[in-house]
Formats: sequence, C-alpha cells, structure tokens
Amino acid sequence: MAEVLIVDDDRHIREVVRFALEQAGHRVREAADGMAARRAIAERAPDLVVLDILMPEEDGLSTCRAIRNQSRLPIIFLSSRDEELDRVLGLELGGDDYVSKPFSPRELVARVAAVLRRAAAPEPQAADGVELAHGALRLDPGKHRCLLRGQELTLTVTEFALLRVLLAAPGRVLSRAQLVEQAYGGDHYITERTVDSHIRRLRKKLLSGGSDPIETVYGVGYRLREQPV
Repeated sequence: MAEVLIVDDDRHIREVVRFALEQAGHRVREAADGMAARRAIAERAPDLVVLDILMPEEDGLSTCRAIRNQSRLPIIFLSSRDEELDRVLGLELGGDDYVSKPFSPRELVARVAAVLRRAAAPEPQAADGVELAHGALRLDPGKHRCLLRGQELTLTVTEFALLRVLLAAPGRVLSRAQLVEQAYGGDHYITERTVDSHIRRLRKKLLSGGSDPIETVYGVGYRLREQPV
C-alpha cells in the first residue's frame, strides 16, 4: 500500500488519522507543522500528504505552495474552517482534495484511496503512441509532460488528467459530470465546484504560456477551442 504523511499540529488528530490509514493497510509518517513536513518530504517523499491548513510556524497553504514548487505530490487538505475561500484557495494552490473537520475517518480513507488511484492511473495514449497535440500545446501522457510553445508547464496529477480529457475531444463540450467520470474515474467524492477550481488553476498556467485554449460554456461545462490559439 501507499505511504502517507500526516501533517497536523493536533496530536489527537494525527493519532486518529494514523489509526484509520494503518487499518486500511497504509504506512504512515507524521509531522507537527509545515516546516517539519517539508523536511520529512526532502528526506523521503511519501505517496500522499494529508495537510492541515491552520498550523503554527508555517500554515498548510504555505506548505502546499512550497511543495508544488518542487513536485506533483498528491495533497489532501484538512481544515477546521469550512469556508469556501479556504477550499477554493487550497485547490487553486494545487491541492487534490479538501476535507473539513470534524471528519469521518472512513471518508478520509476513501478520499485518500481515490486520490492515490488517480495519481497511479496509467494515462491512455493514441493508438500509434504519439503524444496528444493541439496547436502549440503538447501533452505526453507516458512521460507526464505538458509543453506549451516549447516551454514545459508543471501540472498536478488532477490538472494533467483534466487537460488530457479536453485534448482528446477538441470542440466537444464536456459537462462537469463527464469530466469527473473521464478524468477522475467516476470518483463520487469530486464535486463540480472542485472541477471549477482545478480548471481555473489550469487556465492560469496555460495563460502564463500565452494561451487559453479552454472555453467555458455557461450552464453546461467546458470545451477545448476547436481552432488552436
């Protein structure tokens, strides 16, 4: 099974999460704050991080930002504040999911399993093995690389999966439900609001490369522009 790093300043929370994850067969490490988490990751990268937002020394959002500057390591946020701003900001910084306290340990274990499945899922490629392309945008599923005008974009596992689905059907409008089904494997823990947050972050990265090939079809979903920009 996977190795999970739990980052929370509340020892009781860490114990509850550790017990639930170990019962599910995972290996678990712990860190009491963001700085300790970054040291633990530098020493040996886990397969996933369960990251509290409100912590002393360095909060979870700052820690996530630092992790994302280095890797695509899957991250699930924990927070005692169920505020939309926190959820959206956490996802836009590169979090893969968000769980509010108090939480069900069983639900957290299921969400961990879902994110790990997405991270480990092989990316389908064209029959001839050629990368997906649309104008100046290139996606190599086998190498998990995205190039825009020759410059590599660093995408999270979730962003990469969403872009792959859109690239596979230029001009076709995909509802949020269809994106969940195709990019997340029908994972019912993913909400439409979460899809919107990931698309918004993906667009920012594409815009940084001088292109925004994604169109919003209001009331329906999203599509890749049929004509490359």
